[in-house]
Amino acid sequence: MPRYFALIDGTAGAYGAAFPDCPGCTAMGESLDAVIRNAGEALREWMGDRLAAGGTAPEPRSAESLLASPDAAMLDGPAFTLVSVPLFLDEGRSVRVNLSLDAGALSMIDRAATERGITRSAFLVSAARDKILADG
Repeated sequence: MPRYFALIDGTAGAYGAAFPDCPGCTAMGESLDAVIRNAGEALREWMGDRLAAGGTAPEPRSAESLLASPDAAMLDGPAFTLVSVPLFLDEGRSVRVNLSLDAGALSMIDRAATERGITRSAFLVSAARDKILADG
């Protein structure tokens, strides 16, 4: 899974993230956790739009390469944090899989999916996406 670095700045209540390798891809959040979570979603949407328009995914730079580039001049100003964000990109096609789950867990999954008005598959993908983006 490709990972892109985001530069995060701001203060409690108003954080922003920008991806130097993905011009125009930005996110906001009231906390560091929120801006990192929102950055994952922004990256997914930005990349999806780019690919849908016939573009290609930019090559993600390493931390060392990014810090040695002219983009690193941004780091000389206010406090910035560099975070690695995974790109969780949907391909738009379903694949059938066979999973083994505990019966109690499956019951809880089905109940939660029903409460949200979505399928079991959609619930599991959503939960996996949230976990991957939260844990990086």
